[in-house]
Amino acid sequence: MADNVLSYIEMCRREGTSLQAGMNFGLGGSHSVILMSVRPNAPYRDRLEDGGTTLIYEGHDEPKGSAVSNPKVVDQPGTYPSGTPTQNGRFHRAAQEAKTGARAPERVRVYEKIRTGIWSYNGIFLLVDSWQEDDEYRRVFKFKLMAVEGEEDLSIPAVLNPTRRRVIPTAVKLEVWKRDSGKCVMCGATDELHFDHDLPWAKGGTSLAASNVQLLCARHNIAKRDRIR
Repeated sequence: MADNVLSYIEMCRREGTSLQAGMNFGLGGSHSVILMSVRPNAPYRDRLEDGGTTLIYEGHDEPKGSAVSNPKVVDQPGTYPSGTPTQNGRFHRAAQEAKTGARAPERVRVYEKIRTGIWSYNGIFLLVDSWQEDDEYRRVFKFKLMAVEGEEDLSIPAVLNPTRRRVIPTAVKLEVWKRDSGKCVMCGATDELHFDHDLPWAKGGTSLAASNVQLLCARHNIAKRDRIR
């Protein structure tokens, strides 16, 4: 399921809500959603670490308005003036409770904008830590999420010791998208596409080289997995 290609409309349809905000805590009571980007012009400093198994996600700014002309010089808010938590505050509280064992880690679906109009579903992550730090001008939130296998069925409890998963780097996805012309290499389909490992990572294949990644439509991706099994 991870690493499939979606439009913004398909993403919203899948989640059953408009994803105008980049941080969406507790959708349907089963999971949260964040939108990320590591593109050079991205508004926030998200990054993947540990070979693509860990996401460090930056919290979101105070909205621009008459009281805030430049959100990039204002501390990211954890609460609204009323005292209720912002999305930053809700994710931060869940992360701290998970860190102390007061609750299970929040399951988070992560979608990545890889180019205009094209999003990649990066799969399920667990929210395991959070903190605040200073950048050049203000204080920002940081969230640590761990990419995991086998957590797509949100109707069952999260496993205690999930298997780590590696996300295909953005640069590799962009190279593969260009090389394969945004089409399935088997049939030329342009919908329901997946970034597929030629040799699966579990069998020693790499996520770090475009030579081991290809675009497949859902039908050929499933057919390939069945042959490997």
